[in-house]
Amino acid sequence: MPDGVFAAPGRVNLIGEHTDYCEGFVLPFALPHRTVVTATLLDRPEWTVQSRGETVHFDLSEPVRGWASYVAGVVWALRDAGYSPPGALLSLESDVPLGAGLSSSAALECAALTALVELGGLDLPLSRRPALAQRAENVYVGMPCGIMDQSASTLARAGHALFLDCRSLAVEHIPFDVTGQGLAVLVMDTRSPHELVDSEYAARRAACERAAAALGVAALRDATLVDLSRLDGVEQRRARHVVTEDQRVLDTVALLRAGKVRDIGPLLTASHESLRHDFEVTVPRLDVAVEAALAAGAYGARMTGGGFGGCVLALVDAGTVSTVDGAVREAFARRGFGAPESFVAIPGPGASRIG
Repeated sequence: MPDGVFAAPGRVNLIGEHTDYCEGFVLPFALPHRTVVTATLLDRPEWTVQSRGETVHFDLSEPVRGWASYVAGVVWALRDAGYSPPGALLSLESDVPLGAGLSSSAALECAALTALVELGGLDLPLSRRPALAQRAENVYVGMPCGIMDQSASTLARAGHALFLDCRSLAVEHIPFDVTGQGLAVLVMDTRSPHELVDSEYAARRAACERAAAALGVAALRDATLVDLSRLDGVEQRRARHVVTEDQRVLDTVALLRAGKVRDIGPLLTASHESLRHDFEVTVPRLDVAVEAALAAGAYGARMTGGGFGGCVLALVDAGTVSTVDGAVREAFARRGFGAPESFVAIPGPGASRIG
């Protein structure tokens, strides 16, 4: 019999893209899609992970590559922080779509981390777990992500969006009752091939760091629109996206606090346009999906995730989900694109023990 079953969700980012590593603001929420880890303790410092017919053993004496590196990274990060994670057999199952920009990697990290912390009786407060999972991905896996994904997967609450200040790591749970207002968040996986996403993500982060250095600020979170006149070219465009996106997050939070969910639509669309023209991380399928959703009556629509493929979300009336979805499918068919995979996203809870 296993010693415990643990789960952590994927996430969709309502707004606040490529702002987390600039110490800005983000507003994700957890998906009902989860990675589940069934854990059995071992009496030695070794780990075995199983998923979809593959089995990987490791003891950290040698680097672990591939999908298992996300689990190995968690073990490494715990050890590096002074903890002694227990050896374990971890069997993984997940319905978080892979390669869709819905943070399947963070779901895997946070589910494994929750299992090892809880079963090992490790004194690691919930508030510190996102940073440790992020370190696993940054340092061990080598992906320079911000802290948003791990925070949403760990800290989210059902029925709420997670307002995160990525500098102070202060968290506020913002009510996001779309169903109660007769609305829905339609998420459409455009099934775009994720090509060059890692290298391009790193290039965007580097450009933001160069822009901050040129402005003499610690991070672009500290820059203003007036400051942008001191930049030019690529750095100016990248910085303009971050500065305006941070403000869009703050404006979205203010509207949600006031219960004006429909009114966030134009902010979502403005975010996509900024990501398309200033940050240059959209691809044709993302742009076509946004345009078709808006033409079919969506209040707002935007790409979500790192870009270069992945998903689009659209805020729609609950009764028009099939209409908007159908319009996007028709637009894809006209362009010769494969049909998207769609679902309605309802804000769910963060990582927990479920068995």
